[in-house]
Amino acid sequence: MPFMKGKAPIRRTLRYLEAGKLVLKDEIKIFTINYNASGKHHEGTKDFVFWYLPQIQYKNPNVQIATFRNLTPSPFIRCFYESGHQMLIDCDNKSKEDIHEHVIKVVGKTKDVLTAETIAQEKKDNPANFGVGCDRHCICEINGQLPCPQIVPLPFHMRGKHKNALE
Repeated sequence: MPFMKGKAPIRRTLRYLEAGKLVLKDEIKIFTINYNASGKHHEGTKDFVFWYLPQIQYKNPNVQIATFRNLTPSPFIRCFYESGHQMLIDCDNKSKEDIHEHVIKVVGKTKDVLTAETIAQEKKDNPANFGVGCDRHCICEINGQLPCPQIVPLPFHMRGKHKNALE
């Protein structure tokens, strides 16, 4: 398998990408990371980019993500909001886990919001759903289905009590 070559090939597996915890808020449009390739106080940011950036890109397809290497004396993350505001997050002398947890807390969606979004998406995505809160109240509204037994009674051969009585 050619994709399993190189440094830490686990980063290119779908299972690893889906395991990411950071889903950015909808207001964030650009996410930039600034760090240097050398320097002890840049190690945490460099590891953060190596391990967590693919997951962030996978989970946030509508956000532009850019990395700037060797342009700054101290590492930081900058988030640009839809309204034009910016947020700076200092990453100096922090480990990759500390940076990840802080970014989740500051610019990530909460677990409650994520669960509500998945529930709402499940209901809307599947046209086979019917009932209260869905597009269709009854399955009889779909073309090719039997009319509603509430309006048109079912034939006797489809009713359980008549079918069992004949046997």
